[in-house]
Amino acid sequence: MNLLDLVIAPAYAQAAPAPGGGMGTLLFPIVLIAIMYFLMIRPQMKRAKEHKAMLEKLSKGDEVLTNGGIAGRVTDMGENFITVEVADNVQIRVQKGAIANVLPKGTLKSA
Repeated sequence: MNLLDLVIAPAYAQAAPAPGGGMGTLLFPIVLIAIMYFLMIRPQMKRAKEHKAMLEKLSKGDEVLTNGGIAGRVTDMGENFITVEVADNVQIRVQKGAIANVLPKGTLKSA
């Protein structure tokens, strides 16, 4: 032991890692990706699929609610846009994707 060992601690080599330790480090990211897929990605894809099916079934006379909260009745449909009547002789054009929900028949009369 010399005087320098009192000021600076000696550095020793680390022990070799145990065999098979690399498998655990590879397994963790795979499990994490699987959890993210089932908790985040898959439900979002399911909602998008349901929304697309709802838009395909949309027809004239349906009562709809837009993403902006505007409720009205579908009067005309195009390929990308839908005309929604929100009051007597008041019509607005919105994109098909802006339709959030199809309301049950008679909802607008009761409001």
